Amino acid sequence: MKTQFIAGHARLPAGMAAKSLYDTLTITAEIDKKYGVIVEASCTLATEHGRDYVARLLRGHSLRDGIDGLLAELDEGYLGKAHSALCAALKDLYKQYCKMEEKES
Repeated sequence: MKTQFIAGHARLPAGMAAKSLYDTLTITAEIDKKYGVIVEASCTLATEHGRDYVARLLRGHSLRDGIDGLLAELDEGYLGKAHSALCAALKDLYKQYCKMEEKES
């Protein structure tokens, strides 16, 4: 396969709709091995609209460029209660990507 699957996790804050389903927020991503580009992404936010927003935000971004730009976009564009959890899950996903890259080299 030319892609890899990674996930990042973070605890959800109290009072969130998704908290009744999950204790943690998970962001998953299918990554192109050669360029580190996110081909497809999803997360466990409660609403379809929220899940779609995160997927559109991540899709097409190369993790080789880091995640500072994505975090800035979340800061500007996502104003929901899960903001901190999304940022933490994205940082965890990036950490998993970096570990995967170390193994490959």
